Amino acid sequence: MSSTQTTSEAAAEPAKPRGPDMKLEVVVIPVSDVDRARRFYGGLGWRPDADIAVGDAFRVVQFTPPGSSCSLQFGKGLTSAAPGSSQNIFLIVSDIEAAHAELAGRGARVSAVYHRGPQGNLDGPDPQRTSYASFATFSDPDGNSWLIQEVTARRPGRIDTGTTTFSSPDDLAAALARAEAAHGEPEKRTGQRDANWPDWYASWMVAEQAGTPPPA
Repeated sequence: MSSTQTTSEAAAEPAKPRGPDMKLEVVVIPVSDVDRARRFYGGLGWRPDADIAVGDAFRVVQFTPPGSSCSLQFGKGLTSAAPGSSQNIFLIVSDIEAAHAELAGRGARVSAVYHRGPQGNLDGPDPQRTSYASFATFSDPDGNSWLIQEVTARRPGRIDTGTTTFSSPDDLAAALARAEAAHGEPEKRTGQRDANWPDWYASWMVAEQAGTPPPA
């Protein structure tokens, strides 16, 4: 059976009722030295949530990156994976350069910011600052690696379009700044100040996050 036939048949199937929410809560990484890893992630400014030991065979340490709804765990007795084998765990940020400066300032050996071109990686953030296009990387002392990716506008289908949320005051401020820049274009066309700019800003910010067309 061809892929086209499979896709067509799948599209013809009636929509199934949505099931219960299943939220990704924790990512577990393997480390060789729990205390060293605790110092490293604490030094990044991530929130320490727990450090629980049961005897000598089990210990769980949990940290949460700023603004994240998913946490990180490591310890003893959590995973049989080899230390350092977790690779390219995504950290999504709204400003790649600000995130880079923050991590570097806290002692992480973070790579230079780069973007991807037809021939491979290129220095610096994406010239248009397109969502999903700018990156940087860093690793913890065991070699578990993190991939930082700049996302300001989600692609359609990636979020609940009925909900607009911001994970921190900085994310909200950055969204307001982008709305202000976008709002300058219609004001240039009309040559007049838009008295309804709060409504325009709100509509633009909701559309940006949902990945839908912005207001005219």
